Amino acid sequence: MQNNNNRMQVFLGGTCAGTTWRYRLIQNLKLAYFNPVVEDWTPECIELEDEAKRKSEVHLYVITSAMEGVYSIAEAVESAMTPEVYTVFQVVPEGFTAGQLKSLDAVIRLIYAHGGIAYTSNSIDDTAHLLNTAFYSKLANTETC
Repeated sequence: MQNNNNRMQVFLGGTCAGTTWRYRLIQNLKLAYFNPVVEDWTPECIELEDEAKRKSEVHLYVITSAMEGVYSIAEAVESAMTPEVYTVFQVVPEGFTAGQLKSLDAVIRLIYAHGGIAYTSNSIDDTAHLLNTAFYSKLANTETC
């Protein structure tokens, strides 16, 4: 569930539903992370996720057409409106209808208007590069003894 070390971490939010984007991202990520995906979602998992979000300076939300609900979108907007959090929101357009993409584009504009990084892209590798480039030195230099 989590990469344990003393650095701040990236919360890996977004579409679950059997997707593999997190594993592809983690392979290229230089940052500590919290991966909330577990086999059996329990009330304790909710508490761990909430705690991880509070401790994570960067919140990443990747939205794919496999999403079964809209809670991740609400979480992303909430993160963007939280001053002490850097929010990165990626929509993977493959599989969405034109109407859904139009609605997701409005979410992108909303997150961007509140200081988040928000975009549409099919590339998880580019997102790993963005996180590593934008946040690695900033987060890696926050370790304490």
